[in-house]
Amino acid sequence: MEITVAIIITALTLVAGQITKLTSIDNKWIPLQNIIIAVIASIVCIVFKVENMGILETIVTCVFGTMSAGGIADLGKITEKEE
Repeated sequence: MEITVAIIITALTLVAGQITKLTSIDNKWIPLQNIIIAVIASIVCIVFKVENMGILETIVTCVFGTMSAGGIADLGKITEKEE
């Protein structure tokens, strides 16, 4: 079930990244935004005991979810450049 948490966090991070790209905020801040989302998601998961994960497992899952969102977004850029 931990993969469900990672997928939800990844989707939310992708949406937040796209919103950031539509604003005047520089794209260099997106990784920092992803880390902030991971910290907030970790705290929420720990406080509400989502999926009954341990603290370290929760933090790793949340960081994995947010950082994979950045990779997915970059993958989209690579595909666009090839066409």
